[in-house]
Order: sequence, then C-alpha cells, then structure tokens
Amino acid sequence: MRAATNGPRTRSRLVVAAVVLATAVAGLVVVGTVRGASPAAAGPESTDDPACGPTWVTAWQTSPQPGPDVEAAGGRFGGRTLRMVVHPQSTGSEIRVRLSNRYGRAPLPVAAVSAATTGTGAGVRGGAPRPVLFGGRPDVTIPAGAEIVSDPAPFVAQAGLPVSVSAYLPQEPDRVATHPVALQTSWVSSRPGNHVDSSSGAAFSPVTAWFVVTGLDVLAPRAEHAVVLVGDSITDGVGSDPGEDDRWSDALARRLGAAGGAARMSVLNAGISGNQLLADAFGVGDSPATRFRFDVAAAAGVTDVVLHIGTNDIAEGRTADQLQAGLVQFADQARAAGLRVFLTTITPSRTGPRATAAAQATRRAVNTWVLEHGPAHADGVFDFAAAVADPARPDRLESSYDAGDGLHLSAAGYRALAGAVPTDRLTGSPCLAGDSASSVVVSGR
Repeated sequence: MRAATNGPRTRSRLVVAAVVLATAVAGLVVVGTVRGASPAAAGPESTDDPACGPTWVTAWQTSPQPGPDVEAAGGRFGGRTLRMVVHPQSTGSEIRVRLSNRYGRAPLPVAAVSAATTGTGAGVRGGAPRPVLFGGRPDVTIPAGAEIVSDPAPFVAQAGLPVSVSAYLPQEPDRVATHPVALQTSWVSSRPGNHVDSSSGAAFSPVTAWFVVTGLDVLAPRAEHAVVLVGDSITDGVGSDPGEDDRWSDALARRLGAAGGAARMSVLNAGISGNQLLADAFGVGDSPATRFRFDVAAAAGVTDVVLHIGTNDIAEGRTADQLQAGLVQFADQARAAGLRVFLTTITPSRTGPRATAAAQATRRAVNTWVLEHGPAHADGVFDFAAAVADPARPDRLESSYDAGDGLHLSAAGYRALAGAVPTDRLTGSPCLAGDSASSVVVSGR
C-alpha cells in the first residue's frame, strides 16, 4: 500500500508543485524532469563524436520505500546527522546528490549536506568533507512526495571507492524514505548535532539501511550509459553476505568492467525485498510500474532496464495471465520512455506458498510465455530460471546456488544470474570504445 497521501494522481501534483519550486530556486532539480543523457540503443560511432564529451551518469542509486511513522515510533532522526555510505561505479570530477522525501506527508527540511571519501568506520579521509549545495544554498526543503538533485559539486569520485554522503535533518521528519536491506553499514549520529563537516566518526552509530540519500551522479569525462535492474529480494541481494558486494548487480558490474571499452555501463540496483509486479504493498514498496519514473526514468544516462520479478506475486496467488499482462505493461512503459527493456524467467523456489502445485504451474506458464512471447514485447529475454535451477529437479535451486532457504541465492547463484546476461545485448557505452579493461575498477551496489 502506498503512503496515504502519495497515490499516482497526488504524486503527480506534488512533482508539478516541486517543479514550480525548482524554477524559483536556481539549481534545484526535481528528479524526473532532467536526465543526464538521452538514451539511444545505438550510441555514437566514434569517441571523437561531440556527443562523447563529459556527461552525467548515475553512478549509484537505491530504491526507497516508506519507512515507519517516525513520530509514532518516538522519533529517531530529528536534530541528527545521517552519514550514508555508497559505492559509485563511475569515475568523474563532479558529483550530484539525490535526496528523497518520496513518502513524506510534509516537507522535509535538510540543513546541510556534504560528501567525502569514506575512511575507517564512520570517519572520512582526504580532508574535510566537501559541501553540497542546492540552488547555491547549503539548506533545502524537499516537498512532500518529491526527490531532488543537488547542484554539481567539485569532488573526484572514483569507481569502486566508497563515498560518505552526510545530511543534517534539523527536525523530525514524519516518514523517512528508507531502503532497509542495504547489505552495507552506514551511520546515524548517536546524539543531536550537525556533523556533516566532521572528518571523525566518533559521533555516529552504525545502521544497516539507507535513509533519505537515494542517488549519486558523476560527471564522467566521456559519455557513459547505465542499466537499471528492477526486481524484488533476488535483485536486492538477500542471501549474499553484507559488505561483500555479492548481489547479481555487483557481479554484472564486474563482468562489464572486466570486459572494458564499450561494454562498460553503470549497473544500478532497483531491487526491493518483497516487491511485487502487480501491487503496491505496504512494507515492500511500490510496484515497478508505479516507481518507474523515480527508479528508472530519472537515472542519468540510463539506456537499458532489466526486470526480474514475479515470485512474490505467485505466492500471493496471482495467475499466469495477470503476470504476463504486468510484464507487457512494464515493457511498454520502458519502451515509451525510449529505453531498451529485457525480461527474465522467474527463478525456482519450493518454499511456502510457492511450493503448491498451482504456484509451480503458474511459474512454469509464465516462464514459457517469457521465452516464447517475451521477445515480441521486449528487446530480449534472459533465462534466469535455467541458470540457477537443479538440472535434475528444475523446480528447485541447484544446491550450491541456494542461500539456504530454497528461495534466495548464494553469491555463486548471483554470479550465475549475471552470467546469464549476454552482455553484447546491452547498449553499453560506445564512447568508451578503446578503453582498456583495467582503466576502471568496478565494485559496489
């Protein structure tokens, strides 16, 4: 279920209102109104093409969902500083930070924001954190239901080198945009105070979720493209080890980075644990279609999107016909936005309601449809089910790919998913042709 005030029509009005606010404050950009690069399935033919100059690309992002009602929970963030650790996948000389109040029912004031190279624990290195401004000001108020992007800030971001983004919230928000399964340690100050300029981590306590900070853009020296992976807990990486960057998005990023040259892309993770294709459900986020404009279309440099979802819908009793219609709707939405879209088969599971004969029949029917009819609606299909199934019992995961619960994958299983993507089917980044595979280190979400 969506936050009460943020249905599609209400959200549209809020974003329009935010756009009006943006025009009044130079440099304030509402996500969805500006993209760093126009998607094109066939990029420039040569690195000498003028289109190959410096271009913004989203180097990291996460998909939030409505967090608990903070006031009802007794407060947690008012007067405190967030220090969110993120892993950019692109290198550049400037950054932009995306902040979210997507599920807030009231405007969210942010008094100060900074960025720094992550050090030991909550500390940072490389000198004092760099200030991040909004319309030339250190403070900004994010409208309810909106996300904003900062002004460009001079900051050398390097692929694979974590960045700590700090934000001071002067008052208690009503509801915080949250990604609870970060599989990454971040920090919140354990006592009130503005610590965005502090290089020390002494004021902070660890958390295992991301709050408010939902994206980091990098000004790449040559045009670089991005692929967004949309899905549920399989894409979110549940089953992999925290802090080890073993999601299938990480494995795909490493493959593209190792290939080098035009194959390289920023791989963005838009997975939410428990997510469903066909429903906006409280606690598991909005459906891919509902969150498309925030989590896919708003990413700078995006050209491709891969959708892997459906196991939770099957557990809820959805039919094969309903799932097929939902896949077509999403593919049409992506293509209408000028993106290339890829569908996948649903990976096997024999747990709980997914183990019934009816559920197994639904999964088989959907997978057969994806393989036979998916190419008529998408730019390609990837057979993820075959990549991780036990060959002797294809209704189950192969044992070395099973994280232990019969549903989620181990690190080896996530590598198998990434290996099932024919990387030459993706758009890639033609402007990077000729770059060596070792020129950029790729790691992180």
